[in-house]
Amino acid sequence: MKFAHPSEKLFSEHLDLFDIPWIYEPTSFPLKWGSGAIKKMFTPDFYLPSLNIYIEITTMNQKLITKKRNKINLAKKLYPNNQFKLINEKEFYNFLTKDKKNLIQEAIAS
Repeated sequence: MKFAHPSEKLFSEHLDLFDIPWIYEPTSFPLKWGSGAIKKMFTPDFYLPSLNIYIEITTMNQKLITKKRNKINLAKKLYPNNQFKLINEKEFYNFLTKDKKNLIQEAIAS
């Protein structure tokens, strides 16, 4: 599978290591409409069916983190029946230090 960023591949490998099912970019959520068309979309990096949560990973600069956080906040408002989580660089590397499935699931769900 081809990932948009190496961190996504690393994240998926860690999930695989602990048999946590995942789907890569399964759903795009419309966030803004205008003139009969969708103007802004949000496609989270992962969906984890066993935790029922969409994950967006960012290990990039602060400007992009803010942009992604805004998209997630809007998605939460528009799609309240779905769970979304942004994992920033610090959380990402903290996640990779987890060595048990329950610890990983807790880290993602928190």
